[in-house]
Amino acid sequence: QVQLVESGGGLVQPGGSLRLSCAASGFTLDKASIAWFRQAPGKEREKVSCITSSVGSTDYADSVKGRFTISGDNAKNTVYLQMNSLKPEDTAVYYCAAGGWYGSSCPDYYGMDYWGKGTLVTVSS
Repeated sequence: QVQLVESGGGLVQPGGSLRLSCAASGFTLDKASIAWFRQAPGKEREKVSCITSSVGSTDYADSVKGRFTISGDNAKNTVYLQMNSLKPEDTAVYYCAAGGWYGSSCPDYYGMDYWGKGTLVTVSS
């Protein structure tokens, strides 16, 4: 049974950092793409970053490039999202998702098959 569990959210001041974790079970990271999405109140869910471990590729939304870093630990079967220089507009519920099985590129929202329950990130002074 596939399961994704996020952790690491919380309250942080502008300019601060957080590291989110997505612990996967029921499959190994080399079998799928793992993406982080976020959804702010009243807004649509947007893809923030994605990693496809089988081909070693990552991608980022323009709004987080240079500030966020996605990585995977195959031994722990966990994907991380290191978030630096956080801004109030980064406030959202962050979800990890899995999809694109055995592929070489990261699917969009509709291509993701499994989702975690989310973790709240609040950036405020």
